[in-house]
Amino acid sequence: MTTLYGISNCSTVKKARAWLEQHGVDYQFHDFRKDGLDADILKPLIEKLGWETLLNKSGMTWRKFPEQDKTGVTVSKARRLMLEHPTVIKRPLLVTGSKYHAGFNEADYQRLLGKKR
Repeated sequence: MTTLYGISNCSTVKKARAWLEQHGVDYQFHDFRKDGLDADILKPLIEKLGWETLLNKSGMTWRKFPEQDKTGVTVSKARRLMLEHPTVIKRPLLVTGSKYHAGFNEADYQRLLGKKR
């Protein structure tokens, strides 16, 4: 099963969804805003990708955090921030089998999913 995590109005998520559909990839979309995020979903993402990869420090959500949330970030602090504010997670996140990928890049998706252009 392939799952794409993100938020529906994100332009990069829209590109990833369009690519998956154009290449006939059967996938489930999990919208962090509508479907939520719990520790059971986040745990393997952190284990496979690392919290440093998942925590999007260039996005609007991060920039709106108070300075105390942005300093001294550890895995437990990052986990708390991501669970409380899922839009701080880099998107989209693609999970297919045991393969995990953050962001969208056509070449990476082709490699991960075995699809040709």
